[in-house]
Amino acid sequence: MSVLAGPDAATVPPSAPVGSEGVVRRLLRRRLAVLGLLIIALVVVSAALAPHVAPYDPNEQFFDGLTLEGSPLPPSGKYWLGTDLLGRDLLSRILYGARNSLIIGVVANGAALVIGTLVGGVAGYFRGLVGTVLMRFTDLMMAFPALLLAICLAAVLRPSLWIVALVIALVNWVQVARVVYSETRSLSEREFVAAEKTLGASSARILFRHVLPHLTSTVIVYGTLGISTTVLLEATLSFLGVGVQPPDASWGNIIFENQTYFQSAPWLVFFPGAAILLLALAFNLVGDALRDALDPTEEGRG
Repeated sequence: MSVLAGPDAATVPPSAPVGSEGVVRRLLRRRLAVLGLLIIALVVVSAALAPHVAPYDPNEQFFDGLTLEGSPLPPSGKYWLGTDLLGRDLLSRILYGARNSLIIGVVANGAALVIGTLVGGVAGYFRGLVGTVLMRFTDLMMAFPALLLAICLAAVLRPSLWIVALVIALVNWVQVARVVYSETRSLSEREFVAAEKTLGASSARILFRHVLPHLTSTVIVYGTLGISTTVLLEATLSFLGVGVQPPDASWGNIIFENQTYFQSAPWLVFFPGAAILLLALAFNLVGDALRDALDPTEEGRG
């Protein structure tokens, strides 16, 4: 609970969060945001209910799943999205692959947000030697190409679902840390922080109870936008063979497994690629809308 009260605007903590009802109302006014939410909801529900809605076991190889020449079957009444190079139902593999892609996207992005917020917050508030060391380390991490670093880490740590999530988190936290660092530096110079120091509040209390809560809207926006980046990075790692390992399905490794049939069976690349594109687009649409909805300066413009 804040110790400051009264009409003096100078003593009121900045960036008062917009009411949740107002955020939802302004978010739902944006048609593209609603479209993004519907796509996300559809993917999440399909992934959660994959064992019940998938027509077949994703790893079952059907005797009639290939042509007489051994090629994948095109979409048909029995196999709605066709079959892959081993005669497995592509729709079932995409539904199960959504589970792994979403798990990695949410877990990796959540871990990246926690790491980036802590590093940026501590560096921005304490500054001095602590801040310098933390931010120079952040700059060092940013200097490495994210994809190359992720490939190296994944190769060393023997890829699995959780290792891939950890690897992506370790390369994606730096952008969050830079943003949180800049905003924390600004907030730490405001009057309400000086008042808390005068009253004898500890640095940890000021940072975690009064500074970081005012960054919630920023973290939410970056978290939403970051999921799309994480899903794309997971797909890239899986495509390169250092992500989710077969026989487990993810959208990236479905493309990787079937890339040799790109010309003769384009549906094997098109359908998982379209799923990746739609999910990334959906999170970007929602993230952009959230950024505007959570901005106090936009209040009353909607």
